[in-house]
Amino acid sequence: MIIAMLGYGRFGRAFAERLQQVGHKVRAFDPQTKPPGSMATASAAAAIDGAQWVVLAMPVPAMADALADIRTLLDPEQTVIDVGSVKQQPCALMGKVLGRVIPHLGTHPLFGPLSIARGDALRVVLCPSDRHPEATERARALFGSIGCTAVVADAAAHDRAMAKTHALAFFIARAMVEMGIGDDLSMAPPSFQGLAGMIAAVRGDAGHLFAAIQRENPYSEAARKELIEHLQRIDQRLREGDEAMPIPPPAAKK
Repeated sequence: MIIAMLGYGRFGRAFAERLQQVGHKVRAFDPQTKPPGSMATASAAAAIDGAQWVVLAMPVPAMADALADIRTLLDPEQTVIDVGSVKQQPCALMGKVLGRVIPHLGTHPLFGPLSIARGDALRVVLCPSDRHPEATERARALFGSIGCTAVVADAAAHDRAMAKTHALAFFIARAMVEMGIGDDLSMAPPSFQGLAGMIAAVRGDAGHLFAAIQRENPYSEAARKELIEHLQRIDQRLREGDEAMPIPPPAAKK
């Protein structure tokens, strides 16, 4: 399988290496950096020519221009995916530019360089296009080839879930980084290890991922506000001497 990788940042590099490990051929182009070895191409057109897959591995704000630039280079035998952490805007952009002619869908790989290095189980969320339902199964097979399990969800459901998981976790970890927490873990208990992983992820981020999941997800602001309100209420109860502080039961699944 030939895969065109447009964008070669931290995730693009990790994804490309994983694809190559299982035998896929990756051609990569990034105007800001040169991919290594035979993977590098001189242009997006050279990367796309003859590829079965075109992966948009770039920040969401750059996607509209990228899609406009490559639209005439694509044909209906190719499938376009993005790999961003928010889905409504990218899916809408692909739907607008690629329409019914070029198969496409949104994807969110729930892994990155750190989780790959740790050997974590890999998962991906697939957000299908109603116009190209067959592309979903092809994407499931592509990610399955690298040992990745797929979950299917619509773009809005994805973004709502990410607002209360991914975005909040990075929000909390960012505050802890700015407080200097995590610099010395010599006395950290085992229960802190999950937070330590999030702190490491925030430290490894150049800021693009944090900004994307906070500003480009339409549900993140409300989630942050709700979190802050709950923290303030908990703090108030502690200051007032509430000794019981019962933990609410898990919400019932709908």
